[in-house]
Amino acid sequence: MKNQLAESSGAIIPKKMDSMIYRMDKTRKKADNFVDGIREHLRLGPKFSETVKGKLSLGARILQLGGVKRVFRQIFCAKEGEKLLKASQCYLSTTAGPIAGLLFISTKRVSFCSDRSIKFYCPNGELVRIHYKVSIPLRKIKRANQSENAKKPSQKFMEIVTMDNFDFWFMGFLNYQKAFSFVRQAISQAPNPVQK
Repeated sequence: MKNQLAESSGAIIPKKMDSMIYRMDKTRKKADNFVDGIREHLRLGPKFSETVKGKLSLGARILQLGGVKRVFRQIFCAKEGEKLLKASQCYLSTTAGPIAGLLFISTKRVSFCSDRSIKFYCPNGELVRIHYKVSIPLRKIKRANQSENAKKPSQKFMEIVTMDNFDFWFMGFLNYQKAFSFVRQAISQAPNPVQK
């Protein structure tokens, strides 16, 4: 009787240990991916202090307005029936360099708003501050592509190509795979555009 009990409990312990090791390994991989995402996100910023200021400014705005959904509704004047699916911190690639901000993925569009306002001078010489914004209706998106740096596979990029062949490049995601899957899901559920 004792031998049977020892044999049966001995079979259970390795299974439990294997299961626990598997969960620990899975958790470690998630943590490593998250840390890589943070490292990549901070690396793309012009200066660490500027990136932190931008994130604090964004966090304050989110708190003031009562959440990311309200920020999205206010910035992009979301219409009734439009639901925010996901918001991801990332960078938009521009000719002037990467701009930190939030990528909003909704049931109607993919949009981006910079963390901080950008300063520029009007033709009349007046200094103006505005947030850099992009809004792409889902029905105008031809495709979304994944890309990565061949030398550094942890550097992942998302390209969104519109029907009129403009392309938008996003990078430095904290969770790239999740953001990309939400973009693909939103595009696949969008009504097809009318072909002319």
